[in-house]
Order: sequence, then structure tokens, then C-alpha cells
Amino acid sequence: MYFAALLARTEDGWEASDTELDDVETLSDLADLAREASPEEDTVLVLIEQEDAWFGVVRVDGEDDPRIYVSDAAAAARSAYGELLLTDELLGREPGADDGPDLDSLDLDGTEDGESDEDDEDEADGAAADAVPHSPVGDGEILDDLGISQKELRTLEADDALGTIAEALGASEVLETVR
Repeated sequence: MYFAALLARTEDGWEASDTELDDVETLSDLADLAREASPEEDTVLVLIEQEDAWFGVVRVDGEDDPRIYVSDAAAAARSAYGELLLTDELLGREPGADDGPDLDSLDLDGTEDGESDEDDEDEADGAAADAVPHSPVGDGEILDDLGISQKELRTLEADDALGTIAEALGASEVLETVR
């Protein structure tokens, strides 16, 4: 179960809107959606959470590149919405790098003709999962100027993070209206 909301800062405070991410396929699409929420190019926060597993914050300030924070990269990597946020740059990978196996290092042991070797598949899955850290990634200072330090952000638990962030921003009531 996911929850996603946009918080747009206006002259009158924060405005919240529930958002569907079903049509969002890239981080660029998500940034465009956020920009549409604030015609004045003010700060917009996209808050995403998945059932106590992880949360993410995307900050869009006008036409600047989006800033991203994800509480648990490995948990987010297992979800479609998390994959939107986990860019190569965020994970410290070379953009466009192929994470597939190196063909020169493949062990062609006869299973390539369609036979199943479940042990090798499990090892490959484990290696892929290890490539994404079980820790926060991204811009830990994303909310510093809004009253939430990097240290505070990193200590938030996924089950109450969005409420805590909204409360610190003075936007808990508007967030609750879209929850």
C-alpha cells in the first residue's frame, strides 16, 4: 500500500493534494507533476511512503533539478515507485551502466540450454539486492531550510515519517485532509 501527496508552499502556507503516480514513469515526469502543483515556482515536496517499509521526499524548487531523499534504498528498489526515485546518480552508479552479468565471467555449465539452476539464480538475486544499500540515500539536507535537519530526517521511522515532516512544516492538518 502506497501513499503519495504533494505539498506546495504558497504565500498562505502549505497546500496539500493527493496524487496518483500510476501515470508517472520517470523522475522527470514526477518533477513536472510537482511543478504543475505550484504555478508560482515555489517549493513543492512530493512525499511517498510504502507501508512502514520506506519513505521518500522529492523536492522541486522552480526549474531546479529535483532533490531526492529515500529512507531505505533496498526496500524502495523492490517497489515501482521507489525505482522512480533511485537514479543511477543517487546510487553512485555510472549513468547508463548495465547492471547485468559480465558475459566474459559467465559460467556456462550446461544450464544455458533451458535447465534451471535455482542456486545460481538465488545468488544472482542476492548480488543484485546487495548493489542497493539497506540505508538512506540522497540529499539528507533536503529539508534543512524548512526546519528538519539531516540528523532528524535520518532518525525518522517509515511508519510516521510523513506525519512528522508535515508537523515540522506546519502542514499536518492539510496533509491529513488528503490522507
